[in-house]
Amino acid sequence: MKEEEKNTVNRAEEFLQVFKKGAEFTQELLKENERLRYQIFQLEEGSKKQSGPLSADAELLRRRVEELEQEKKEILERVLRVEEENDDFAQRYVEVETQNNMLANLYIASFQLHSTLDHREVLQIITEIVINLIGAEEFSVLVLDEKARKLQAVAAEGLELTEIPAVPVGEGIIGQAAKSGESYFIDHMEGYVRDLSNPLVCIPLKIKDHVIGVLVIYQLLSQKDRFADLDYELFTLLAGHAATAIFSSKLYSESERKLSTIQGFIDLMTK
Repeated sequence: MKEEEKNTVNRAEEFLQVFKKGAEFTQELLKENERLRYQIFQLEEGSKKQSGPLSADAELLRRRVEELEQEKKEILERVLRVEEENDDFAQRYVEVETQNNMLANLYIASFQLHSTLDHREVLQIITEIVINLIGAEEFSVLVLDEKARKLQAVAAEGLELTEIPAVPVGEGIIGQAAKSGESYFIDHMEGYVRDLSNPLVCIPLKIKDHVIGVLVIYQLLSQKDRFADLDYELFTLLAGHAATAIFSSKLYSESERKLSTIQGFIDLMTK
């Protein structure tokens, strides 16, 4: 836990202790108040029986009660302020915990993306991240064919690859996202019906300014009705890290095939 987080937790505990002590002191004041009120009542009753004015002791007790009432009021105000500050620290503590969880998830996702150079494994890891961390039910990963200038589906969840049409760069929402390098998010998710040409989200996968593909989300899980802050962080991560992982694994696979072909040719020539 970071030093700032420890300080936040310690201050929250200190305020809790102050709150408890304030509550205990308030209870003592209330008891003392009641005791003094009872004494004043007895003195007033005795004074009435004697048909005379209140004694000096009764007046002294009355003033003491008023002082205690004022002290009680001040303590209650302090207790309320402490409660408000305690709620604020508790909220900040929850926010820190949420940020820690978010950073942990981002680190794990980034580590997994760069843990292999196998092209199929990289696509599988991206699929798992989108399912488990973002909560998407139907989506696809399309990679750019530089020669044809078209985006071709290479991985999908909830759909068959054959269902996803190739998209020319610059055509429709998906093609425009690939051309501009800008992410697309639908304005209103309520009542949305899956449309392959009009997705919920389209995230360009790019290395610097060069787009190598897109992540397209068509449907979220039923229990997820909106995107959280972590989702947008994951989208940013996928835009860069997933693109690098896909590009590197693709180059590695191609080099492995070329080496295998060359090795086969050499073996043939040496026989």
